[in-house]
Amino acid sequence: MSQSVHNQATAEQVMRERHAVKKYDASHQIPEAELNAILELAATAPSSWNLQHWKLVVITDQAVKEKLLPIAYGQRQVVDASAVILVLGDLEADKNAVPVFKPALDAGFVPQDVYDTLLSQINAAYDNNPQGARDEAIRNSSYIAMQLMLAARAYGYDTCPMGGFDKEKIVEALNVPSRYIPSVLISLGKAAEPARPSARFGLDQIVVKNSF
Repeated sequence: MSQSVHNQATAEQVMRERHAVKKYDASHQIPEAELNAILELAATAPSSWNLQHWKLVVITDQAVKEKLLPIAYGQRQVVDASAVILVLGDLEADKNAVPVFKPALDAGFVPQDVYDTLLSQINAAYDNNPQGARDEAIRNSSYIAMQLMLAARAYGYDTCPMGGFDKEKIVEALNVPSRYIPSVLISLGKAAEPARPSARFGLDQIVVKNSF
């Protein structure tokens, strides 16, 4: 079997095995090395202009998880999972442009005219455009959220994405700077029970070819 075929099969298996798990083994502690490996894989997610419009608040302290339980409306996975990750979207991702592209310019990977054009495009997109910045923050942080869940499954862990939490209270509880907005809360750990079975629409119900 070729390496490319092997990788494709592994990726397909991970995608098909990923389900939203609600009940976790509360006694399991994820090794920091494994958690970091999952986070590093997640961080390879794509983003507009490679601005990486996200920040991850990784919560493993049990006292902090207990603090979040009422904020997440009593969802037990918040306290039983090995870790809970708050994915934040960056409203000021345009500030990442120079840190992202200046090293490439200095190394000769990007010519000056391309560098100038990229920064001009980014500045124009964000200038007096708070709705656009918010849209980009949510959209791009969603990419790393999905990749994090797939990376966790590849390492044998389960996850559950949660939108059901008080956004204002979680910002206050975790001292989130105003630059960032909550996107999704993700539990990560060892399943105590399998996920409930779920069905997916067939392609005939979700795909429109070329035009409606």
